[in-house]
Amino acid sequence: MNNMKNILVAYFSCSGTTKRAANKLATDMDADLYEIVPEIPYSAADLNWNDRASRSSVEMRDPSSRPAIAGRLDNVEQYDTIYIGFPVWWYIAPTIINTFIESYDLSGKTLIPFATSGGSGIENCEKNLRKAYPQLGWTAGKLLNG
Repeated sequence: MNNMKNILVAYFSCSGTTKRAANKLATDMDADLYEIVPEIPYSAADLNWNDRASRSSVEMRDPSSRPAIAGRLDNVEQYDTIYIGFPVWWYIAPTIINTFIESYDLSGKTLIPFATSGGSGIENCEKNLRKAYPQLGWTAGKLLNG
């Protein structure tokens, strides 16, 4: 990562949709890019939202769920603005986003959520992130579907 930049695009993506949006955003913003990678990758069965026993369904029903992240972002303190991207799951951000947020001191930074979705908006995601982390500097986000 280029240590001269103060904008980061951090994202979580399973199908590649959010990854494409994050790559375009990082290019457009001349920002560094960081992929939030789960320590245990999600399989297609894990992502089956029609199966109440699937990993993603179980995680999303448990507000305390914090899936582990592989690796660590170095030098988060160098960034003033962090875009945080994710697919909308069950009308909110996947719980791995909470893991990311809670893994770093993001106080004093401008945080801008962005999401991809097959049908949901980002409004409920934003509301829940602001409620969970009221001490952080959230700015209005956008749905980046294409």
